[in-house]
Amino acid sequence: METFLFTSESVNEGHPDKLCDQISDAVLDACLEQDPDSKVACETCTKTNMVMVFGEITTKGNIDYEKIVRDTCRNIGFVSDDVGLDADNCKVLVNIEQQSPDIAQGVHGHLTKRPEEIGAGDQGHMFGYATDETPELMPLSHVLATKLGARLTEVRKDGTCPWLRPDGKTQVTIEYYNENGAMVPIRVHTVLISTQHDETVTNDKIAADLKEHVIRPVIPEKYLDEKTIFHLNPSGRFVIGGPHGDAGLTGRKIIIDTYGGWGAHGGGAFSGKDPTKVDRSGAYIVRQAAKSIVASGLARRCIVQVSYAIGVPEPLSVFCRHIWHRKDPGQGDSQDCEREFRLQAWNDCHPPRSQEGWQWQVLENRCIWTLWKRRH
Repeated sequence: METFLFTSESVNEGHPDKLCDQISDAVLDACLEQDPDSKVACETCTKTNMVMVFGEITTKGNIDYEKIVRDTCRNIGFVSDDVGLDADNCKVLVNIEQQSPDIAQGVHGHLTKRPEEIGAGDQGHMFGYATDETPELMPLSHVLATKLGARLTEVRKDGTCPWLRPDGKTQVTIEYYNENGAMVPIRVHTVLISTQHDETVTNDKIAADLKEHVIRPVIPEKYLDEKTIFHLNPSGRFVIGGPHGDAGLTGRKIIIDTYGGWGAHGGGAFSGKDPTKVDRSGAYIVRQAAKSIVASGLARRCIVQVSYAIGVPEPLSVFCRHIWHRKDPGQGDSQDCEREFRLQAWNDCHPPRSQEGWQWQVLENRCIWTLWKRRH
């Protein structure tokens, strides 16, 4: 049996880039909570003792940007300089302007267009991907890397591993078998964790705690064997972290935010963008399409691409490629996909959090039934 290795990574909430993503999304949440018609393009950058939010926002809400920044940093755990940032004493800079009137008139007509008339906020192409290798219909390498990062945060905040600090990264390499185009995970080849820690803990303690409290609760035993390689804080020291260790910027973890290197990516980031920004809403709706096709049992893997032009509600193109059950890789259902899934630039998803309750995560069984009938 011929196999191959594939690797995905993730970062903790205290990674400087992910800190910026969360601040941008917190600003977006605040704007949409007060004014659902807010138009938001919020960026964040950070370095030692400084956080700056900047961009274009048009909203009727009264937004306290500084409070949002400090609250977000504090909730993550940046409460003193020695952990990478002091939420209560760092400098907070704000440079927010209103959305360009040229963009406003083309996209939403200065809020005069009906919802179905609202155009894409910019041009671009987005991808949705799904695979049957996990219950989440996501790649296993990506799922495990993400869950390891979430577990690191959990054991830091609940006191299980009090030596942990907010910053950290994870990486998982999976050995796969290609079964006629479907990806079948065989085993975990390598686990890499680099996590920020305090001055007192030893490397042996770090390794032991990570294996007991992070890796074993996350990775199913069936994927681990005597050949699995563990690199646990391989640099030997990671005390300086957060914005003190590295600069952070919104939108630099786009592969982590999607499929861990699987599928494809159009290049646009998610965080800090309202639903007229198709970088986010377009990517969400084609994930829904791909996920629905795989969840229905029609295909084992599926990738959907959509493209938009600024100011135009309908997509310029839709592409769908799939690995059908017991059939060769195929394509050619793009027109069906476009007809059956609502791929307009504006949609009713709430963008900031990707939880199962949001509209873009709902499986479109009606659409799948129509697609199935057309193929049979």
